Amino acid sequence: MSDYLDCVITEHNPAQKDIDRAVIWLHGLGASGHDFEPVVPQLGLANDMAVRFVFPHAPKRAVTVNGGMVMPAWYDILEMSLERKIDVAQIEASSQQIQDLIRREIERGVAPEHIVIAGFSQGGAVAYHVALSYPERLAGLMTLSTYLATNENIAYSAANKDMPILIEHGSHDPVVPVILGEQAQKLLSDKGYNVTYRTYPMAHQVCMPQIQNIGKWLNSVLA
Repeated sequence: MSDYLDCVITEHNPAQKDIDRAVIWLHGLGASGHDFEPVVPQLGLANDMAVRFVFPHAPKRAVTVNGGMVMPAWYDILEMSLERKIDVAQIEASSQQIQDLIRREIERGVAPEHIVIAGFSQGGAVAYHVALSYPERLAGLMTLSTYLATNENIAYSAANKDMPILIEHGSHDPVVPVILGEQAQKLLSDKGYNVTYRTYPMAHQVCMPQIQNIGKWLNSVLA
């Protein structure tokens, strides 16, 4: 039996029908599973869908670029160059923990093709690694204000070659420059993936127009 990550669970429409859709959404560096919990009621999800949102808490670890301070982190960031040198072994370990959460949702009765993997910033880098390598077809991949950190380490899965991918970024992001979102979009589009790419006039954050667009996208891929 797996030792699952601690998670915040929020359910949309659980009284309407049995939960048969899921979104596993990863927070950014130094945050927690509560970070995106308030967003769920603002998404405008369809009333005929019952969706479980799973917001895992990252383990606490020392982060080199923050002076070795211990904080919730999916992996260590070794330097803040544009290439974003990271601890690949840690991102792979975190990806395995998220795959465990996917399997738990499947055991609860949610088909893999009804599961979305999402992540913000550092969580988005893990979401890329998980979804692009997952051996069964998923509903979609959503990455926000992030970068594709492990392109050379991902065993790209043919099962998810046609998976919808939503990449969104702030055009004024000082933490993860928008060029990194553009690079991920180009790399995946060149590989033949179905990518939707949007930017918003904001920094390293989310905004209400974006949340509304995310809700529309979730309604589409989870329908």
